[in-house]
Amino acid sequence: MTDAVLHAQGLAKRYGPATVFEQVSLSVAPGEFVAIVGESGVGKSTLLNCLAGLDTWDAGAITLCGHDLGQANDDQRAHLRRAHVGFVFQAFHVLPHLDVAQNIALPLMLLGLPAAERATRVQAMLVAVGLADLGARLPQQLSGGQLQRVAIARALVHRPALLLADEPTGNLDPATAARVLDLLVQQTRETGAALVLVTHSESAARRADRTLHLTAHGFV
Repeated sequence: MTDAVLHAQGLAKRYGPATVFEQVSLSVAPGEFVAIVGESGVGKSTLLNCLAGLDTWDAGAITLCGHDLGQANDDQRAHLRRAHVGFVFQAFHVLPHLDVAQNIALPLMLLGLPAAERATRVQAMLVAVGLADLGARLPQQLSGGQLQRVAIARALVHRPALLLADEPTGNLDPATAARVLDLLVQQTRETGAALVLVTHSESAARRADRTLHLTAHGFV
């Protein structure tokens, strides 16, 4: 798939003699929503980290927005992530000493955008995720669902081509989880970002364009 945002071919990950997974191949097109499911311990989060170049792999190749991650050094991988990838994690990873607006602005600061443009983009994302009046709040003043909305806004504020989400609703009650997933899908559809979601939730997986079941020997 030449126009794929993300392409992986024949990936394998091992820890010593133990194989976590092998023969993993996938392509994700712009605007596509792919869910990855599988048994606990099969390496879904590890795979997501490999796809972002956060972790190393033992065989195969990964291309992100036309760039071969296997040929990139650590600095180059970090630059590619900043420019092209957004992350949403189960544990939120919101910085407690920064207010909501400052947390959302972090990717824009790393990319060196001017302060005025940062402020405009952050306010637009606050409105988009339903937190327009909460920019000055500290994370400890927010609910779990609100914290995940902050994490989604931060992941999308720099308009990445690829959004990687690792169990983003795992710490939320079912009603809040459904609302957060609605927001995640809506925002990626609007921006045209590709979405790769690791999940144990059958209802979340049903929302995807494709669902891939990860095993130790690749996708089923």
